Amino acid sequence: FTMGARPEFCLNSLRFGPITECRGGRAGRTSEKNAGDTPATTSAQIATNRRLFTGVVSGIAHYGNCIGIPTIGGEIYFDESFEGNPLVNVFCLGMLRHEQLARGAAKGTGNPVFYVGAETGRDGLAGAAFASRELTDESKEDRPAVQVGDPFKEKLLLEACLELLARDAVAGIQDMGAAGLTCSTCETASRGGSGIEIDLAKVPKREPGMTPYEILLSESQERMLIIAKRGQENVVREIFDKWDVPCAEIGCVTDDGMMRVRNNGAIAAEIPAKPLAEEAPLYSREARRPTRTTDTKDTTDFLKSISFPATTSVNVVSFVRDSLHQLLRDPTIASKNWVYHQYDHTVRTGTIVKPGSDAAVFFVRYANKILAATTDCNSLYCALDPREGGKGAVAEAARNLTCSGAKPLAVTDNLNFGNPYKPENFWQLREAVEGIAEACRAFGTPVTGGNVSLYNESPAGVVDPTPTIAMVGLIDDERHITTQWFKNDGDAIILVGEIGNELGGSRFLKVCHGKKIGPPPHVDLGHEIKIQNAVRDLIREGVVRSAHDCSEGGLAVALAECCFNPEKLFGIDVDLDCSHGPAGRAETGHRPVATAEILFNESQSRIVISTAPANVEETMSILRERGVPFQELGKVGGDELRIRANSETFRWPIVDLYDDWWNSIRRALASDSAAERIPSL
Repeated sequence: FTMGARPEFCLNSLRFGPITECRGGRAGRTSEKNAGDTPATTSAQIATNRRLFTGVVSGIAHYGNCIGIPTIGGEIYFDESFEGNPLVNVFCLGMLRHEQLARGAAKGTGNPVFYVGAETGRDGLAGAAFASRELTDESKEDRPAVQVGDPFKEKLLLEACLELLARDAVAGIQDMGAAGLTCSTCETASRGGSGIEIDLAKVPKREPGMTPYEILLSESQERMLIIAKRGQENVVREIFDKWDVPCAEIGCVTDDGMMRVRNNGAIAAEIPAKPLAEEAPLYSREARRPTRTTDTKDTTDFLKSISFPATTSVNVVSFVRDSLHQLLRDPTIASKNWVYHQYDHTVRTGTIVKPGSDAAVFFVRYANKILAATTDCNSLYCALDPREGGKGAVAEAARNLTCSGAKPLAVTDNLNFGNPYKPENFWQLREAVEGIAEACRAFGTPVTGGNVSLYNESPAGVVDPTPTIAMVGLIDDERHITTQWFKNDGDAIILVGEIGNELGGSRFLKVCHGKKIGPPPHVDLGHEIKIQNAVRDLIREGVVRSAHDCSEGGLAVALAECCFNPEKLFGIDVDLDCSHGPAGRAETGHRPVATAEILFNESQSRIVISTAPANVEETMSILRERGVPFQELGKVGGDELRIRANSETFRWPIVDLYDDWWNSIRRALASDSAAERIPSL
């Protein structure tokens, strides 16, 4: 809201260590296998992961619900690399008219500078510096670096600032985030081509005896720096008094380009604003590709090493049936209903598609716009090949919007990496950014902003690189809003895209076999865009009843998720043999492995759609005209998930699969009552 926009909704992207025992074994980090872990250590770590997970979700729910901004979607991954260093990324979208845009620039010599919001305390002291260090065993002593938020104060500050901006009394405004007053003063002065002078004695404080250092570097929450227009001082005070928000005039804009800080009149600091804000040294860091390989040979050799007692039909069927159950129970794939049921996702009454589908859909009434939004990133793909992982994150975000009936508009990213002074980590950062840039150029989606979080390491190691992509799209007509779930018995199921056979970096290898190996799926951006354009055309023609992208867990998981309509469970009857070409056959000769490649590979650019029987020919005709591959897989109906693949037929009662998927996280947390425990501050 410092830009003049009213926040409409939030999404979050979260990463934690595992909250369940991995049946396939601990995959460890991509750089080490954690072979020395004992069951006792693993159990203790899982308990810690659960505590962190429940605490973070509780904090997000409490703050978001109190401030009245709906959290309407997001994603959550669980992996060993995030043990000791969970990631919490939040995206917030606001709406404003062009003429309402406010900027963080200190302009107008003599204009008064106001401090508004919560009093300054010692919480969050040097938080940015804390975040720029690796976590160690001594990091727990840095608790003052953690900010303590108050959502009710934030709500009052939000309303007061928006009212003030509407009165045309503001020359510049900026929040006090990283480095607090230091950053907000020097940055606004630099952008305005001016100087700024403040007196710390006038800053509202909630703790006695604070030093200038502490006041300048405190990152206490719910605070703003406002440069008011001269003559509007009483308007500022009147509005903030009305909302019962602390407000103090602490200085003024100058014309000498200096950031000057006084304390009771005496100079405490004086430095040119522009060099401090904009002229930090540009580092040329060494980038070195990690020694571990992501060659296809990794995956092929492992698949050849899998020992099956026999290749009888009974063993193949049992292997595949059990694998799908494991994947749907995997907390990364399983329903996140335990999480989003704690969020108020209907406040402001604009949520059209609630959490659970490919993207959330929200109606902004005063702008008469229907927006779709999603966050995406497969951290494992990025660990194995950060360039492909970066491209894949953008492609999947766009695919999720397409499946919801939206055209992608723009991107915000959050880059989470390890210590950039380590050449391998800097190489990951560079490659991921270049992959994101390539994909954004292809989709025509500008990156409007973002955040960079480095030094995400703990004594256990570095996190898997996680360049999270938040993408927003526009739906032209409410009739084009599409969800992932099948709607009617008898509808035809069509796969837009190819069956594929890329198992590298898959949840199948990670969950069922404890392996983080092989190259991740390749993203052909030209092919991806053709697929998405074709599906959006089908949606606009009104022939698509549901659309769902194939991602973690592959085609089998995507088909199962399509069956889990919140209003009614559907079964399906699908035959993959009639559409599966030789390109998808496994080279190993093992029938269970070949079947796994068909069902659980995570090749990109695939969307499962359903259409009414009367629209099948029109649908296929449009796809042929667009020159994209497709296969008619089968029909919706019955009470089983029935798939024929690799000359075998596999059946799962849909209620059993749904139970695995819907209740996995709840059961994991109930096992030690973690769901009822919130960590103390």
